[in-house]
Amino acid sequence: MARITQLVRYPVKGCAGTPVSSAEMAPAGIAHDRAFMVVDPEGTFRSQRVDPRMALVRAGVDADGTSLSLRLDGLEPFVLKVDPEGPRVDVALHRKPFVGVDQGDEVAAWLSEALGADSRLVRVPDDHARETGGLTPGTSGFADSTAVLMASLSSLDLLNERITGTGGEAVPMNRFRPNVIVSGWPEPHTEDRVRAVRLGTAELGYAKVCIRCAVTTVAQERGAKNGPEPLRALAGYRRADSGGVAFGAKFAVTRPGRLSVGDEVEVTAWGDREEGLGERLAAALA
Repeated sequence: MARITQLVRYPVKGCAGTPVSSAEMAPAGIAHDRAFMVVDPEGTFRSQRVDPRMALVRAGVDADGTSLSLRLDGLEPFVLKVDPEGPRVDVALHRKPFVGVDQGDEVAAWLSEALGADSRLVRVPDDHARETGGLTPGTSGFADSTAVLMASLSSLDLLNERITGTGGEAVPMNRFRPNVIVSGWPEPHTEDRVRAVRLGTAELGYAKVCIRCAVTTVAQERGAKNGPEPLRALAGYRRADSGGVAFGAKFAVTRPGRLSVGDEVEVTAWGDREEGLGERLAAALA
């Protein structure tokens, strides 16, 4: 029986994830997931692609989202009283325009020191109405695209067999920054075939596979890039027609609810097992 083996929330996009034992699944994903984003002076989001040190910034948020804590070894912890009514500023996420609520000069100064670059923190506005695409449409906060990323331990096992088989070092699941990690699926990449799934009282619908980027090469515990893996190994068997590679699947929330570690992963609709990987990935990139 497949079960949730770990749940992870990322309150600040690009910063360290926080494992949780249970969570509310809201329309935009796990409550407070990617609710905040670090931007440069021009309003463009900061990412581990360029700023791998972000992985070392640990963020925590209270249950109602009114307080955000930031921690980094060597700096005094910072606790922010979240301002939902602050100045609205234009921001860009993967060249797409959005609006963020600026959280003030003090947290901006803390983040600028932490990252060694001029930075500000913005929050998702309460009236944020982003639409996400894929097979199942939905919404999300400041996630790259769809609300929830799911990956299975069997997928990671196969990947690590390929990496270590060529003399490389196995990678942990945190390289892929998923929200829901599933155990109990014997076949790797089963998540690609899930079309509808119930987790606790929440329900998700499949949107698309997740095309991976250079963030997966960042060692999360060190905040530094760590060579070509896992992208090199994925290119050997998970390549998209366009040249990208896939690991994990993205889902939209079709019914909010509560889920917990240990809950059964109850798949209520499956996709075609014979569907070609290249065809799926080409559709996901369209």
